[in-house]
Amino acid sequence: MEFDFDEVEDEEDSPFPEVRASVSNIDDPEMPATTIRMWFLGLLLTLAAGSANIFFNFRQPAPSIVSNVLLLISHPLGKLLALSLPIRTYKLPRWLAPIGLGGYEFSLNPGPWNIKEHTLVYIMANVSIGVPTALNAVVVAEINYGVKLGYGFNALLILATQLTGFSLAGLCRRYLVWPASMVWPQNLIVCTLLNTLHAEEEDARGGISRFKFFCYATLGAFFWFFLPGYLFQALSIFSFVCWIRPDDIVVNQLFGTSGGLGMSILTFDWSQITWIGSPLMVPWWAEVQIFTGFFLIYWILCPILYYTNSWDLSYFPMMDNQPYDRFGTPYNITRVLTPEHTFDAEAYNGYSPLYLPASYAITYLIAFALSSAMIVHTVLYHGRTVLHGFLHTRIEKDDIHAKLMRAYPEVPDWWYLMTFVACFALAIVTAEVWHTGIPVWALILAIALPVTYIIPSGYVYAMTGQNITINLLAQIIPGMILPGKPVPNMIFKAYAVQTLAEGTAFVQDLKLGHYIKLPPRTTFMVQLVSTVLVGLLQVGVKEWMFSNIEDICTPKQKDFLVCPHNQVQYTTSAVWGLIGPSRQFGAQSIYHPQLYAIAIGGILPIPFWFWQRRRPNNWNKYVSMPIMLNGIGLIPPATGINYSSWFLLGFIFQFLIRRRNFAWWTKYNYVLTAAFDCGTVLSLLLIFFTLQFPRGGFNVDWWGNTVFMNTADWKRLPLRQVPDGGIR
Repeated sequence: MEFDFDEVEDEEDSPFPEVRASVSNIDDPEMPATTIRMWFLGLLLTLAAGSANIFFNFRQPAPSIVSNVLLLISHPLGKLLALSLPIRTYKLPRWLAPIGLGGYEFSLNPGPWNIKEHTLVYIMANVSIGVPTALNAVVVAEINYGVKLGYGFNALLILATQLTGFSLAGLCRRYLVWPASMVWPQNLIVCTLLNTLHAEEEDARGGISRFKFFCYATLGAFFWFFLPGYLFQALSIFSFVCWIRPDDIVVNQLFGTSGGLGMSILTFDWSQITWIGSPLMVPWWAEVQIFTGFFLIYWILCPILYYTNSWDLSYFPMMDNQPYDRFGTPYNITRVLTPEHTFDAEAYNGYSPLYLPASYAITYLIAFALSSAMIVHTVLYHGRTVLHGFLHTRIEKDDIHAKLMRAYPEVPDWWYLMTFVACFALAIVTAEVWHTGIPVWALILAIALPVTYIIPSGYVYAMTGQNITINLLAQIIPGMILPGKPVPNMIFKAYAVQTLAEGTAFVQDLKLGHYIKLPPRTTFMVQLVSTVLVGLLQVGVKEWMFSNIEDICTPKQKDFLVCPHNQVQYTTSAVWGLIGPSRQFGAQSIYHPQLYAIAIGGILPIPFWFWQRRRPNNWNKYVSMPIMLNGIGLIPPATGINYSSWFLLGFIFQFLIRRRNFAWWTKYNYVLTAAFDCGTVLSLLLIFFTLQFPRGGFNVDWWGNTVFMNTADWKRLPLRQVPDGGIR
């Protein structure tokens, strides 16, 4: 995207209307940020939420506590502390001078609860309360492979994977944080919510205040979710065409909501619509490209491949998230395992190759293309920016936010570099001391993947709100270099995937601090401390649960602690670490042609780049192959309805309303999506803890909660029946 920065210089505001609508262009450098009450509230809430999310991770069904919920909870608590704590200044004794604290003054209550303290609490939560990928890998190693390495290994593995991402994020600031064109749409929602909660006066645009609008919308979303989330679940799985023709497999596959392509378009469940991200947040040009990719791949290519029985697809459900054997049943991994949990080639040859449903087959096809398209696109479109970043020069002029940040000392690069070195040393210690079977050279390769992809994926995420993962590469590469070793494969994947995911999350929060004008060194300390403390506590909670809860991770556990995420991790580790990519995509496999997608993906961005250079003012400047390919990468577990309903709502808000009533869109759009998110999450938590969790739950049994279950869509029936004796 190209903008005339000189044109907006007199206005002293961002050149992007989305940013101007959400982010304040003023700052008070004297506003206290690093306060005792901020540390107290932030650590209290993040430690509690991080522990709760570990519990929820092992249960099904279960909600999760997201950072937006803590943002809302911390606001009244912060105001309460501002009202109740003593207003006085304390001074430390002079004998503490040798350690630099002698005569230091501080206050428990430096004034009103402010937006900078509030943002730091949110940043603590956003980078730390999620469940680390490495923790699920540890559980699979212990439960399924009998490899128990203890608290020390688990803690060091969690810290090494998460803090490596933290250090990479800091080293990428000049590419992904400082340029004004790196918008980070998710942060605009957070900024809008923060500014709404802390606004003292209403602007002159008329209408109700944004805070009142937020309250009304949150209440509306809270009460509405009781319908699709509990009382009338057919509003969520609104496959009305399938209700009319419940036994017509083709109709159900095309129009289905649960296991179909979502051509029915409608759903009344906000959590369904926002499964792939809020449509009120992603720019319209990016939504058009994502839906174009979905339309071409899943509404045109997928039916062609499926109904012509390419790769034997029509013997299996069209949209599913598990592999199958040649008999049309879910693949039984235990049949190809030796007692030592290594690959049994003889049993594999006597059982079955692994077959993929259409959704999985196309996902891998797209992932192969994306892996090369993203690198080529970044070199062609952003190579100059990356080069100037290495040379410490800028090709974009500073916007108002970058100018205001000059008031604060920046974090030296060597802080992040030393963190990176320390984390890599931890990685070597965990591999060598506990004899995990992963060599040091494999660790270097695992970390090289996120180092390679953090800038390309960061560009896409910063401009579109679409996150890019490297799950496929992180499974194929160790499967090739460490065949038949599932535990080292999982460790390799944990370093690669979690480092990139954490790095992206840390960069996102650095940009949020940039928007709110937080001192960078304060943000550094908040991110580092919260990540370390919450990570150590989460490992402790996991250890306690597995030591004190009977039958955990078994199908009939009385409290539903059946570990659903770990089953998926176990399956992928066995498929890629045991069976391996050479058998799945080798020359003798029916899926071997998918490898040509790597070359095709590398070629796809080139014609559009030449086209843009010849006609630079055309609409083609918005065309991005990584966005188009990555946007549809959430299938599975996402299904067609998550894309069609998402695009419909995006068309209404990001195109129609934005064009016809820009003033309303500027004032309320991001407030609305933040309110819907908060109201829906709070309603979900209330439903879970009061109606579904106690004593096995209480269900409302009537037509509105069962009609969708009697369809071929819900049952995920295949088009063809497997012949006797299985597929040959």
